[in-house]
Amino acid sequence: MGWFDVHAHLTSPHLVDREAELLANAKAAGVTTILSNGLNPRDNQAVWDLSKRSELVRPCFGLYPVDAVMPGMIRLGIDYPRDEEPADPQEAVQWVADHVEHCVAVGEIGLDHYWVPEDLWEEQEGVFRQLVQIAIDADKPIIIHTRKAERRTFEILAEMGAKRVDWHCFGGKVKLARRIADELEGHYFSIPSNVRRSQSFTRMVQTLPRERILLETDCPYLAPEPGGQSEPAHVAGSAAFMAEEWGVSLDEVREQLESNFERLMGFRP
Repeated sequence: MGWFDVHAHLTSPHLVDREAELLANAKAAGVTTILSNGLNPRDNQAVWDLSKRSELVRPCFGLYPVDAVMPGMIRLGIDYPRDEEPADPQEAVQWVADHVEHCVAVGEIGLDHYWVPEDLWEEQEGVFRQLVQIAIDADKPIIIHTRKAERRTFEILAEMGAKRVDWHCFGGKVKLARRIADELEGHYFSIPSNVRRSQSFTRMVQTLPRERILLETDCPYLAPEPGGQSEPAHVAGSAAFMAEEWGVSLDEVREQLESNFERLMGFRP
């Protein structure tokens, strides 16, 4: 048992050349479980392959919310930075459905109203609902990406009865996060490794129920230092910050977070 990272992108082009180094650093920091989240069928396969090479890595299969409507984005001439040709959204949904038994969670999936224009929101929501239903039917946890769409995501998950959910890098108001924690059973919030320099994430650590908090990095993003590159080893620093804020020992933080992880995921980290 040890630290964990519930939301990492170890197959990111920014990290792929550092695979051995990142895994060694994580192990040295006491990390025993890394959930690497896929963004499309190609990335999902890469995540799955990585999990076969490393005992630390557990695969999560998803579809990035912007990719869920990428054909429409292209049709509307919206300039969105991307590293590869987009996958067909329905083929991507079918890939997750066909392989869901091989992952530990469905993610990341969600809604994004930051990049996606309102004309495509209904289409994006339809894809999201399909993926949520796949997870529910397979009894898999869901890892949520939501940007400028937190309240609508909350409404859909409540309506569909999703009870095993991690809200990754929650960017909405802390008041809404507290409402979600109060009203939706089995919903958790993973705190990234920039927590010391983020007023919002610090506030979440201070005010959310401790039994609803998890660790993540979203690596290579949201590093502890501005301009840096995050990696799974950094969750240990986030845990140390929680110990300071909660006024408890690091062992107590570890015990709490391990328990939280097990309730959501169904296995110990």
